[in-house]
Amino acid sequence: MTLIRIVPSWEISENQITPESVFMNRRRFMKNLIGAGLTASALSLVGCQATSKTQNNSVQGISDFKTNPNFAKVNRPITAEDLATKHNNFYEYGGTKSIWQAAQALPLEDWKVEVSGLVKNPTTYTLDDLQKQFPLEERIYRFRCVEAWAMVVPWLGFPMRALMAAVEPNSEAKFVRFTSFYDPKITTGPGFWANGYPWPYTEGLRIEEMANDLAFFAVGMYGKTLPKQNGAPLRMVIPWKYGFKGAKSIVKIEFLNQQPATFWNTLGPDEYGFEANVNPNKPHPRWSQATERIVSSKPSFSWEKQPTLPYNGYGEYVASLYS
Repeated sequence: MTLIRIVPSWEISENQITPESVFMNRRRFMKNLIGAGLTASALSLVGCQATSKTQNNSVQGISDFKTNPNFAKVNRPITAEDLATKHNNFYEYGGTKSIWQAAQALPLEDWKVEVSGLVKNPTTYTLDDLQKQFPLEERIYRFRCVEAWAMVVPWLGFPMRALMAAVEPNSEAKFVRFTSFYDPKITTGPGFWANGYPWPYTEGLRIEEMANDLAFFAVGMYGKTLPKQNGAPLRMVIPWKYGFKGAKSIVKIEFLNQQPATFWNTLGPDEYGFEANVNPNKPHPRWSQATERIVSSKPSFSWEKQPTLPYNGYGEYVASLYS
């Protein structure tokens, strides 16, 4: 019998992917630095000098992880690290894309993540607890913002369902709420007009969504710990949904029996749905979602446009959740 492999819509041929030798040489270089007692921020990589030296002094290399072969390829090159760490939304620190400097105010010392609600084993984790209990892996995911720009990011972290297995939600748990760090003295927001926002930032998933193979907690990216502006030290990565669903700097995870209110859905339910699955056929009230602009070093007005894929190209994994 001849076996026919059906290629997922988001995968392409090897010659269109960043060469493995280049990526692995970079990784070995990082591991050698770590073995010598140096952090990733101690030396700059070619083309990333400004980021490595000035962006976030707390960013360090991570050596103990594997690449998940099921999520090692996407249909476009990986976004340059300097772009992925300098083009961000993080409304706790400002309303522009250039918030990476303001986000350095985020305090990471003694970080704890409380997991509670309808679970058998409520637990408060330190970052060390998380990394010891849940083995880290790398996954390369497409990232799609509701603003119709897109990236490809190599995340480091662990699947959400691993945490679910540890805390054991009971049969009454139908939804999960994720809460981000908030301190009005530190997370000053994008100005006085944000005072009426429903802080802290919260997001939510159905429990079936959290248990999906794709749902991921990231603690790093590009072989390093997460920069503060990218959601350090722990963030959600839900690649089939718009980026605002990925709560950053998580301090609390609650298992609930009712759908929780979430930040953007509370502010604009017509613009920011609770599900927020990437859908080229459902336009935002103020722009089309039929195409997306690929973030690059070119001026934004000249970014390449590509057709938007349903579920951001991950329909093989998640379409059955919404049938």
